[in-house]
Amino acid sequence: MYGKRGEFEAMKKVFDEMRERNVGSWNALISGYSNSGDWRLVKDLWEVVKSMQLHGMKLDGFTVSSLLPLSSGGCTWGCNYGRELHCYTLKNELDSCFGSDVHLGCCLINMYSKSGKVSMGRNVFDRMGSRNVYAWTAMINGYIENGDFEEALLLFQEMQFKDGIKPNKVSLVSVLPACGSYAGLRAGKQIHGYATRKELTCDVALRNALIDMYSKCGSLNSARQVFDEGSFGKDAISWSSMICGYGLHGKGEEAISLYNQMLLLGNKPDMITVVGVLSACCRSGLVTEGLSIYNTIKNEYGIKPTVEICACVVDMLGRSGQLDQALDFIQTMPVEPGPSVWGALVNASVMHGNIEMQELAHRFLIHLEPKNPSNYVSLSNLHASSKRWDAVAGLRKMMKEKGLKKAPGCSWININGKTHCFYVADKAHPHSTLIYEILDGLILIMKGAGYPIDSEELIPITS
Repeated sequence: MYGKRGEFEAMKKVFDEMRERNVGSWNALISGYSNSGDWRLVKDLWEVVKSMQLHGMKLDGFTVSSLLPLSSGGCTWGCNYGRELHCYTLKNELDSCFGSDVHLGCCLINMYSKSGKVSMGRNVFDRMGSRNVYAWTAMINGYIENGDFEEALLLFQEMQFKDGIKPNKVSLVSVLPACGSYAGLRAGKQIHGYATRKELTCDVALRNALIDMYSKCGSLNSARQVFDEGSFGKDAISWSSMICGYGLHGKGEEAISLYNQMLLLGNKPDMITVVGVLSACCRSGLVTEGLSIYNTIKNEYGIKPTVEICACVVDMLGRSGQLDQALDFIQTMPVEPGPSVWGALVNASVMHGNIEMQELAHRFLIHLEPKNPSNYVSLSNLHASSKRWDAVAGLRKMMKEKGLKKAPGCSWININGKTHCFYVADKAHPHSTLIYEILDGLILIMKGAGYPIDSEELIPITS
C-alpha cells in the first residue's frame, strides 16, 4: 500500500518493524522500491537484495522479475546486475518455470534487448518451453528496438504459422514500426486488414501505430483515412502522428491546417507535435508561419523550447538561406545547442555553399561529439573539396590517434518481398561489374540533363 502511494519511508518502517519476514515480505519491499522511479532508491535496492540473502531468503521468480527492468539501459552497473540475475536464474533452475511463468522469460528478453544484446534475448526466447503471445511480442519488440526490422517481421509470421498463436492488439502495435521503417507497406496493409477483421481498430494505440506506419511508408491518404474515421476517439498521439506524417513529407500547409484544427478543439500541443509541424514548415519553405508557431508555443502555451524544437528553427532558417539569422538564433536560444542544432546548420551551409559557416559548425560538432567519426569525415571532405590537404592529413591523424573508423554507408531496397542491401563501393554482388556500368551510364545521363556531378573531385574517407 505505502509503496504504491510513494510513501517509501513509511513502507520501510513497516518492514523494519516486522518480527518475522518471509520471501513475500522482501518481495513487497523490493517491488515498492523498483516501481519508485527514483534512481537513488534503486541503487540502494541492491543492498536490500544482498541483505535478503544474508537473512537466508532465496530470490524467487517474482524477485528476479522485479529487479530485471532496473538492469537494462546504458549504465554499466545495471547491465552487470542483469547478467548476474540471469546466472542466478540458471543456477537455481528458475528458468525451469519459463513454462508456467512466462513473465520471467519476458523480463529477461526485455532486459537484454534494452541493453543492446538482442542475441542473448533470443537465446532466452529459444529456451522457453511454452511461449504465449506476450513472449513472442517481447522478442519482436526487442528486434525492433535494435533496428532489426526484417527479423521482427519474420518472427511475427513464425508466431502465427509455426506456433499457431494469434496476434493481439499489443503484438500488432509492436510489429507495425517494422513495416514503416522497413518500407513494408504490403505487410502493414495485411496487418491493418487483420485488425479490421478482428474488430481491433477501435483501440487508439493501434490506430496511432497504423497512422505512423502509413505515414512512414509515404501513404498519407491511408494515414489520413485512419485518422479521420469519426467513430473513434483521438488522443494527443493521434494528432502528433498525423501532423508528423505531413512534416515527414514536407506537406506544410496540411500540417498547419491540422495543427490549427487541433488547437480549435482545445487540444494543447506537446513537444512532438511542435517538432512535427515545424518540420513541415521547414521542408515547405514556410518560414514566417513556422516562426509564428514557435513564438506562439512559448507565449500562449508555456512550452519551453527544447533542443529538438530549436533544431527545427535552425533548419528552417538555414534551408531558406538565412544562415546568419540561423547562427544568431543558435547564439541566443534558451537551451544549450546540441549536435542536432549544429548538424542542421552544417546541412544548410552545404546546401547554400557557405564553406566558412560549414567549417564553423563542424568544429562545434567535433567538440560536442569527439568520438563520432562522421564529423571528422565530413569536415575532411570539405577540406578536400578546397584542396586543403594539410587539414585533411591533420584530421586523418586525429582519427587514427582516437581509434575512430567510419562504418561504410548501407542502403537497401525491397523488391518482391526480398531485401537487397548494398554498401559504399560494394563489389560483393556477382553482377557488380554490370551494375557499375549501368550506374556510370546514369551519371552520364544526369550530366547531360544539366545536373552537376562532381564525384571525381571528392575524396571521401571511409576509415
